[in-house]
Amino acid sequence: MTAQLDARVARRLLVVSAHAADFVWRAAGAIATVTRRGGSALVVALSYGERGESGELWAQPGQTVERVKAIRHEEASRAAEVLGASFRCLDWGDYPLEAGTERVEELASVIREWAPDVILTHTERDPFNPDHPVAYQATERARQLASGAGVASAFQTVRPAEVLAFEPHQSEVCGFVPTTFLDITPVFALKRQAMEAVASQRYLVDYYTATAQRRANHARRLSGDRGIQYAEAFQRLLPQVVREL
Repeated sequence: MTAQLDARVARRLLVVSAHAADFVWRAAGAIATVTRRGGSALVVALSYGERGESGELWAQPGQTVERVKAIRHEEASRAAEVLGASFRCLDWGDYPLEAGTERVEELASVIREWAPDVILTHTERDPFNPDHPVAYQATERARQLASGAGVASAFQTVRPAEVLAFEPHQSEVCGFVPTTFLDITPVFALKRQAMEAVASQRYLVDYYTATAQRRANHARRLSGDRGIQYAEAFQRLLPQVVREL
């Protein structure tokens, strides 16, 4: 079955990523699709990825944590701007990323403030990256707190959002099973531009271009639409409520 993250349905998109650039590789097409159709998108990075995601920056002589964070902020902000989204980093630190009660409540406050129709985040499992599952767990707890589990509560709540996981780097070992393929052909040039804005991880541009082409093959076979040249894959984490099949 195929579906789309369509701004006519999901007018407000929230993307929660463990590190500053995670959203670019995994969900830039979804973000651009929403904003191009008049919707709004907010990217919240829980850390800059200054320790575990910035190896090329640390190869520079005399590098500092503060400088790495500044570069990563500039790159992620520029990428988000290309996609028409806003970028915010909570700067929790990475490797390890920690998400205690106060931090979960901070993220819940962001969800209440933004009141998204759709939330995109990491998969529950990732044996190669210790921060990605933490980001998932923090997002899931914050989502539940922000929505009050869909019932009236003693604190401010927002309408429950749809929740999907974006595709991890190693899908097969992360338990990622796509349930939604999004045609990003009309916005792929923007995704490419956003990826190229993250110069500190430029080695990933070709990898995720190839991923988009491979997922487009799956989307073509499922839909019969031969015009799909690039696609992103997502795994729906909550049941979808519909009025017809």
